[in-house]
Amino acid sequence: MAGDNPDSNLILHGDLDSKSSNDAAQHGLSVRAPSLPPPFDLCRKPVPQVPAVNSPPRKIITSDPYVTVCLAGARVARTRIISNSQNPVWEEHFKIPLAHPVSQVEFEVKDNDVFGADLIGIAILPAKRIASGELIDEWFPVIGSNGKPPKPDTAIRLQMTFIPCQQNPIYLNGISEDYGLEKSYFPLRHGGKDGVMQTHDEETRKFFKHSSVTCVLSPRYASSKLSIFKQQACFILCCWNSVYSPSECVIVDTQGHGNNRKITSFIGGLDLCDGRYDTPEHRLFCDLDTVFKDDFHNPTFPPGKKGPRQPWHDLHCKLEGPAAYDVLKNFEQRWRKATKWSEFGQKFKRISHWHDDALLKIERISWIISPSTTVPNDHPLLWVSEEDDPENWHVQVFRSIDSGSLKGFPKNVHAADAQNLVWAKNLVIDRSIQMAYIQAIRSAQHFIYIENQYFLGSSYAWPSYKNAGADNLIPMELALKIASKIRAKERFTVYVVIPMWPEGAPESASVQEILYWQGQTMQMMYDIIAREIKSSQLENAHPTDYLNFYCLGNREECNEEESKANGQPASNGNTDTASKKFGRFMIYVHAKGMIVDDEYVILGSANINQRSMAGSRDTEIAMGAYQPHYTWTKKKEHPRGQVYGYRMSLWAEHIGKIEGCFNEPEDLDCVRYVNNVAEENWMGYTAEEYTPLQGHILKYPVEVSAEGKVNSLPGYENFPDVGGKVLGAPTSLPDALTT
Repeated sequence: MAGDNPDSNLILHGDLDSKSSNDAAQHGLSVRAPSLPPPFDLCRKPVPQVPAVNSPPRKIITSDPYVTVCLAGARVARTRIISNSQNPVWEEHFKIPLAHPVSQVEFEVKDNDVFGADLIGIAILPAKRIASGELIDEWFPVIGSNGKPPKPDTAIRLQMTFIPCQQNPIYLNGISEDYGLEKSYFPLRHGGKDGVMQTHDEETRKFFKHSSVTCVLSPRYASSKLSIFKQQACFILCCWNSVYSPSECVIVDTQGHGNNRKITSFIGGLDLCDGRYDTPEHRLFCDLDTVFKDDFHNPTFPPGKKGPRQPWHDLHCKLEGPAAYDVLKNFEQRWRKATKWSEFGQKFKRISHWHDDALLKIERISWIISPSTTVPNDHPLLWVSEEDDPENWHVQVFRSIDSGSLKGFPKNVHAADAQNLVWAKNLVIDRSIQMAYIQAIRSAQHFIYIENQYFLGSSYAWPSYKNAGADNLIPMELALKIASKIRAKERFTVYVVIPMWPEGAPESASVQEILYWQGQTMQMMYDIIAREIKSSQLENAHPTDYLNFYCLGNREECNEEESKANGQPASNGNTDTASKKFGRFMIYVHAKGMIVDDEYVILGSANINQRSMAGSRDTEIAMGAYQPHYTWTKKKEHPRGQVYGYRMSLWAEHIGKIEGCFNEPEDLDCVRYVNNVAEENWMGYTAEEYTPLQGHILKYPVEVSAEGKVNSLPGYENFPDVGGKVLGAPTSLPDALTT
């Protein structure tokens, strides 16, 4: 789609295709420059000099150029650096998903430096020309900051074509029998089965000390290819999230065919640490002295408080078949990176706990079925179900990770492209999780259901602050999907379940800033939906007919004796005292999953924020799966497979019952029923007198007007009992820490 927005910008919604080569018949994004200036003399032609007799030849220092592609201030692609070159030829291939309101696309030519980069100049393409879909293959002038070329005839050759979403067959027919993310490091696997932040990592190491378990903490390394300042920034970001990288996975051997064993993997949101165990009842105060006696966790309150326990809601899955071995490969690559210093440590006898040889070579164990030189990864020998089995699954593993966090990525740009990886400056990145979300959202035909610990992104379109750098496309893609369905006069609904506030004290600077980003994201989405409703002249339609946010909470009625036994007596109006007094607290949503049309599910460790989706920040792992015998294409009607059953089980827990309207989540009747329960539960949750709730679903405490304006609910500008503004507030913290 290339639609208009109120600022007279075009919304480029589609893919900037980039299969480029020297052959002009193959289009894409190919960049090359005939002549760039030396770094400290940008505008003067070089003067030929005759070298002195018998003097050794001098190395001429020129530029270390690279190119970034920017839309609305968001960098969407970046080439490799070509060292010491005045005539660079990148010939790099990109396939860039776009969902940006822009008037032009900028190609910034920069000179890399140890302390950052200097801008050489910018080549500009009008958005209207790109939106036309024509094949573009020509030289464009590079203009410096003074409005002139840094050197006469400085130019860059660009080859590209744009394919709007509505013209791309990948997105038009939902989930096909061989649906998968084409540009992904791990391909779609057949014959599978799918069962559907504080990490205390040093405590984990101590727990396994002197046991038969080898525990290696996996730091989020900053690549040595980054500038000095960027390396330090990466280290700081990692420390804020602990040195453990949050791509939660467990891999075990399980019973296979006959006497053989097979690999089974578990991935999702659950951390292997304290405070994660819970039941569908999500108890607050009951059983604090029994079941939860040694497993109390609630970071909202200062240490030493005894209640309420923070309830925990999460999503996790089991993978069997070829995809399980992709999870194993990810672990092996990360292990080898984490133990890269072992030889150095052993040499100096300073690091005794590193054991590089502890990594088992599965292919050498004859009784464990595994890929080998004769058995490829998707070989039927690894399958756990046949293709004609109605309960068969197709599964694909996705990641957010870069070459700074694993060992095994290619060392040159063309090899990286062949493995569907992104080369950005001098870093190799796998950001297939974000790409999988984008493709699934674009392919959705009826509804989307999301549960996620965070929900922020597309900051280039935020109303009040566009420079946060949270440029992931997911919120914008959701809003544009809804807008396209409104335009087509088709029903479509998005349900989003998030925690009432991010983990921690709601009044703290970090939590308030995250809530502010979340509010900006909501406002951006509702603006787009409200404008489309108005443009389509839909009477009596409201933005919440299409998009809604919910949180989860619980109330318990405990008698005075139980309260004294499980906690401290009320005094001085402490924040936890109010929760005890009213017997209520939020259920922390730590899940990271999305269900599309009851036929496709994405589930893993990735949040919907920039940290998880960038690929060069937090490391994450996820899977996308569907049952080929239970798709809209196969059934010609609403599929009722295990993905449908999984959503219904989640809704039964959250809403407290199952209604017939749940079978058609996109219908307005279903939306209104869920909203009505959520609103009544919010009133019951906030009432002074104990009121039992129907399930746990609550309306997220914001009010959306018909014009799309987002405000906190009247009377609830702050969260009940614990304080903190519902819509947050900007702070002086670096944006990168909270996006």
